[in-house]
Amino acid sequence: MNRFGRLSFTLLVAGLALAPAAHAATTGTSAVTLAAQANAMVDVLDPTLTLSPLAADYANDYVEATGASGLRVRLKTNSSTGIALMVRCADAVPQIALADLLVRTQTVSPTGSTTIGSYTAITSSNQTLWSMTTAQHPWLTVTTDIRVQNLINYNDAISAGATNYTNTLTYTVVAQ
Repeated sequence: MNRFGRLSFTLLVAGLALAPAAHAATTGTSAVTLAAQANAMVDVLDPTLTLSPLAADYANDYVEATGASGLRVRLKTNSSTGIALMVRCADAVPQIALADLLVRTQTVSPTGSTTIGSYTAITSSNQTLWSMTTAQHPWLTVTTDIRVQNLINYNDAISAGATNYTNTLTYTVVAQ
């Protein structure tokens, strides 16, 4: 081998020794799955309501809280088939007779589904107060109007202050 050939061969071997090793490029994939399940949530905005009848209420034989004065709850769901808002009074011994404690809602369902739009006596089992048939992602407020009738049946001693009669309403939401 001549000098030129030896020099070329030496440079070639040196270049190969200094060159970085080549890496084979490969790819792979991963699947990410969200196994979403229908969920419904409720948030009671007004945990208490006090109705204080006036003389005109006694003359009408009822007192009520309607609209913005009623009980507000917020609800939402990811169920594609909607949500139902139910209400009941499960007190073992209700202080206000269930037949005298009436509920309704004037909150319109966006899908035209079930609402109790006229006053109805509360019961000890769930009653569907309001529902809709589509998902409701942001919070939506539903207001319950409350009426207590037959006021003269609720006694009070002539003394300072009033006699309180209290029932607890329980709201339940169910993804449909």
